[in-house]
Amino acid sequence: MVALLQDEELVSAEPLPDGLLAAVKLVADDFGLRESWLNSGPTSLLDFGLPPGFLARGERHAYGTALDVVFASRLDQIHFKLYAVVDRGGGRHLDDLQALSPTEAELLEAAEWSETHDTSAGYREVLEEVLAHFGVRREPA
Repeated sequence: MVALLQDEELVSAEPLPDGLLAAVKLVADDFGLRESWLNSGPTSLLDFGLPPGFLARGERHAYGTALDVVFASRLDQIHFKLYAVVDRGGGRHLDDLQALSPTEAELLEAAEWSETHDTSAGYREVLEEVLAHFGVRREPA
């Protein structure tokens, strides 16, 4: 979970509210999932900012009277998955990114955003390798 929405503002999801944690446990028990299937790990993305327009692009759904969820748009998922592939390696993140079938323009936009989260030369090197995997090449900075 990236964030909680309070008064139309995104705030840290750490810690998750007790009521939500109880619901997460029930779902985990009902479906045989790990209790960590929903967690606040990605909330650190707030530290350097979400992609511009994130909240406006999100798809909102109400579940009863107590839970509203804003799902990240496809474009924002591309941003997050590209960052995860470069930061943590391929695996499921690469599989997820490939399944989103990003365009060159989407990858370039996501790459620019991801570099605001890690400005190191090592990150940029791996980023360029991942972009090349998708057939995207950028001019050297």
